[in-house]
Amino acid sequence: MDRTGPTNHTGRMGAAGKPDVIGRIDAAGKPDAAGNPDVIGQTDVVERFLRYVSFDTQSAEDAADFPSTPGQRVLGQALADDMRALGLRDVRMDGYGYVYGRLPATPGCEDRPVLGFLSHMDTSPDVSGAGVRPRIVAYAGGELRLESGAVLSPAAFPSLLRYVGQHLIVTDGRTLLGADDKAGVAEILSACAWLLEHPGQPHGPIAVGFTPDEEVGRGTDHFDLSAFGADFAYTVDGGELGEIEYENFNAASATLTVHGVNIHPGSAKNRMKNAILLANEWISRLPPAETPAHTEGYEGFYHVHGVSGNESLATVSLLIRDHDRASFEARKAFLARLTDYENAVWGPGSFTLTVTDSYYNMKEKILPHMELIDNACAAMRAAGVEPQVVPIRGGTDGARLSYMGLPCPNLCTGGANFHGIHEFIPVESMQTMTLVLVNLMCQG
Repeated sequence: MDRTGPTNHTGRMGAAGKPDVIGRIDAAGKPDAAGNPDVIGQTDVVERFLRYVSFDTQSAEDAADFPSTPGQRVLGQALADDMRALGLRDVRMDGYGYVYGRLPATPGCEDRPVLGFLSHMDTSPDVSGAGVRPRIVAYAGGELRLESGAVLSPAAFPSLLRYVGQHLIVTDGRTLLGADDKAGVAEILSACAWLLEHPGQPHGPIAVGFTPDEEVGRGTDHFDLSAFGADFAYTVDGGELGEIEYENFNAASATLTVHGVNIHPGSAKNRMKNAILLANEWISRLPPAETPAHTEGYEGFYHVHGVSGNESLATVSLLIRDHDRASFEARKAFLARLTDYENAVWGPGSFTLTVTDSYYNMKEKILPHMELIDNACAAMRAAGVEPQVVPIRGGTDGARLSYMGLPCPNLCTGGANFHGIHEFIPVESMQTMTLVLVNLMCQG
């Protein structure tokens, strides 16, 4: 396999002699003195993105505050300042950390429906978002070694080969990048900036919104639909270039609590009920092929993501996902039957299951408004991109907003490998996606 060789801090050729780095990027979004000051990546959208990823906005799963972390408010204030500087109107950050603004219609287009665009400010709790050190790499194929020694490889990430000859923004291998979803933030604002710089381009009224805590499932908990003021909207929170999504998982979280009996192990025979082992027995009865590692497309799953406890008390945390609503309900019913069965074996009250629905498939709310999908496809084709309508194996703020009364499908950002150190986004994808958003904003 062709290998690009390790890169170095100077931005010069790696060991394999390939010019794989344009240069380290500083907090202002500029290449350092050692890097080649190539114009690639120094366009408006990339400069915005590189500045926004310098903010640590990692959300926290179990925090009582909203937003769950203070850094989200810091970025929110910076975004509000940027929006005012661009010339957006009615810009404000509310008490919950949501940022709102609007771009008035050009003369003669005031009666068009208000079209909204949203992205979230937080990054995943799974991997640190502090001290992000992005780098722009001219990708020539093969493996790409990150500064930490981690490798971005087509063997593990086959889609990487789509971007040979393009310029990838990558991490240093110690943090995530934050393209999910600061790329969406940068693309939305750059599209607005282009329209403000070209006042002769007709467009209807545009609403802009940025939300906190999407990654922990709370992104719309306090969202003010009336303040946002859109008739229809898009979240810009998807993956690789071309993807359009209006189907997502029905989602629930579940917590199993197992009550055991702890006795000194020297005298435990026929008396101890080890809650850890009982929890393991319950887990072992889940369908082994119905996990995230064995499913794709429209296939649902059970995902055990946390186990803790001791002999007396153990807790299992899991997710339930399915695109089909009837299958989703059947999955929850199966867990209830499994819990009843284990209680019959080990005694009443040994197992307690709590299930909480998180969000539902937005498909039924989008189907009456399929012009939103048609318009997005047309905007992509006008930018030279063949659209791919695919299901989301997850959820977005748009799913919950759709059930709140705002039809809101999801558009790609152009990034890949979210929530991990191998995250990347091509410069060319960000530039193209900004054009797609301009096209959408200007449709009649």
